[in-house]
Amino acid sequence: MNVSQNEWKYLQKTLRIVKISVSLQKIRLFNSRMKLIHKSYKFRIAPDNEQKELLAKHFGACRFVFNRYLNSRKETYLEEKKSLNYYDNANDLTKLKKEEEFVWLKEINSQSLQSSLRNLDTAYNKFFRKQTKFPRFKSKYNRQSFTIPQFVTIEDGKLWIPKFKKGIEINLHREIEGKILFATISKSTTGNFYVSITCEVEYISFEKTNSKIGIDTGIKDLAILSDGKVYENVKTLKSNLKKLKYEQRQLSKKTKGSNSRLKQKSKLARVHERVTNIRKDYLHKVSTEIIKNHDVICIEDLAVKNMMKNHKLAQAFSDVSLGAFYTMLEYKANWNDKTIVKIDRFFPSSKTCNVCNYINQDLTLKDREWTCPSCNTVHDRDFNASINIKKQGLKILSGLGTNSDTKQKRSKALPLGESMTSEAQPISYAVGG
Repeated sequence: MNVSQNEWKYLQKTLRIVKISVSLQKIRLFNSRMKLIHKSYKFRIAPDNEQKELLAKHFGACRFVFNRYLNSRKETYLEEKKSLNYYDNANDLTKLKKEEEFVWLKEINSQSLQSSLRNLDTAYNKFFRKQTKFPRFKSKYNRQSFTIPQFVTIEDGKLWIPKFKKGIEINLHREIEGKILFATISKSTTGNFYVSITCEVEYISFEKTNSKIGIDTGIKDLAILSDGKVYENVKTLKSNLKKLKYEQRQLSKKTKGSNSRLKQKSKLARVHERVTNIRKDYLHKVSTEIIKNHDVICIEDLAVKNMMKNHKLAQAFSDVSLGAFYTMLEYKANWNDKTIVKIDRFFPSSKTCNVCNYINQDLTLKDREWTCPSCNTVHDRDFNASINIKKQGLKILSGLGTNSDTKQKRSKALPLGESMTSEAQPISYAVGG
């Protein structure tokens, strides 16, 4: 086919316009997936002996300020029936630093001391909102930490913070992105020092998949998805229990206050730290994969604290760490504009047949499979539950699964065909590491 020179130029121009249009569309889609989030990067630091001494002073001073003003708030309320706030404590701290007895507080970064007061005030507010228990005094034998709200920089492979004239060596195993907001330096029970740097990051969320999933969690397996995928429970505590028991027995033989007891205590802490790290790594990988591959995630609104009161299953529940798993799902869903739907914890997901909605009231915890007497369908307990969780979650999301009567009796198990009171909303806020 013969094409004139003018026609050829026109075709080239049209092709360039189409390419530019496609490129602009890709940029718009890319920008729509971009959002600002708070993300933390944790690195190990290696202070020298002089810096370790100064870090110990910071840990001790911040702990002292927290404990002193916690006690002050308690005594003031008992004696005067008056509640102190952050500003009352901050003004008193300024006067305290001028006294000769407490002049050593001037060696510490003043903003770190103020941050300790902020933490105390936050703990009080959470208590009065009935989110946590009453604040407790900090112990020097537990994990130590303090916060640096400003002036945190990293240059030449060193961490630079106020009061530390020489930079602290830092193991930068990955690149820090975004604007540094604040940092928290901590010392683990194993004696290692870490810095957690919180940044404001331009985060590119995962692409939409239009996939909806229901998740049933448990002890035997961590998560059973309604599409048939199963994530096993790695049982890190159980696999290291023999080692933990041995180290604990050795600790019990040591004389209290001796150096050998301190060394043995550190050995025991290292085993616990290893168990925690393995579990946390696995939970992060599983939660990220679920959020990446699905847009709507339906889960049960479990009361993990109440489940831990079952002494026969408490260790197994602790090993699987469902609370941490749900927290990861929630804040990662917020990062990626995915939706978490929570169904009522009393919904009979395992007892309900996902085919005919028959409820098997005789099902017990030891029954891993059961046959529906109504339609003769053989059910795997956990897989059946995940399908029912997905169905109920999608009903709630569409508005069909809500009920204005929030005082309905929870003892009655409702089939899928009926509505029930439950929580369903996208997670609106989360900050993760």
